[in-house]
Amino acid sequence: MTKTQKAEAVALLKDKFANNDFFYVTDASTLTVAQVNQLRALCYEKGIEMKVVKNTLARKALEAGDVEKNYEGLYDSLKGPTALLFTDTANAPAKLIKEFRKDHERPILKAAYIDSSIYTGDDQIEALSKIKSREELLGELVTLLQSPMQNLMGALKSGETNMAGLLKALAEREEA
Repeated sequence: MTKTQKAEAVALLKDKFANNDFFYVTDASTLTVAQVNQLRALCYEKGIEMKVVKNTLARKALEAGDVEKNYEGLYDSLKGPTALLFTDTANAPAKLIKEFRKDHERPILKAAYIDSSIYTGDDQIEALSKIKSREELLGELVTLLQSPMQNLMGALKSGETNMAGLLKALAEREEA
């Protein structure tokens, strides 16, 4: 690679890191070409972008990024073959890796960056796969907000029935 190509690659990676709050650093080195193609197809289906990168270029892009994002914890993970998985859903790559590893030994998780938190090591896959997505959290919030309203509506309806029965009984008493 020429210096210009390296600079362009660093700029592209810097932009990727800046625009993604969730990305995973993995090692898929022993997979065959067919297995890598299968992994890429799964990534595409799940809305995950997979990029095989040079560690030095990735590190330069991270170092050039926003200091407040605290990328320093990822530097030690940038050794050996590296594939980056970029996503909009924090748990999607972990679920994909778990699914793919039912039939294959890799990819191995080196690290994951989840909205300024860094998870290192392959043993974090289970915890990462259980992180709730934004949509799941919003769904739970809506359900929680609806519950008191449903209780209130139920109480009002049962009160309405009780009130109607009471008025009917009073009317029948007056007639008698």
